[in-house]
Amino acid sequence: MFFAGLLAVLVAVALAVVRALRGPTTFDRLIATNSIGTGAILILALFGFLTERPEFLDIGLAYALLNLVGTFAVLKFFRYGALGHEGIEDGAAHVPSEDGGRWWGVR
Repeated sequence: MFFAGLLAVLVAVALAVVRALRGPTTFDRLIATNSIGTGAILILALFGFLTERPEFLDIGLAYALLNLVGTFAVLKFFRYGALGHEGIEDGAAHVPSEDGGRWWGVR
């Protein structure tokens, strides 16, 4: 039964790879990449269950955190064009910007 689940997850990951390669927009590719990461976590969990080694669940949790941080990093890069902190002028972090109330001095 678990082999059928493992096969279903592998098929879903294969379809996500196709979407990541052929996605019409960047965000389609990002969602597909995130789905590939989720599928990898499921594969690790199923493999750990089948081999009766619970250590694979810890590896899967660590990979899930990396997947989450990576997704936020890519989204920040697409929004601001950089991942670093550019430094904020004095007082700009506490004053709304000119474009309608955005905070933290983001342009």
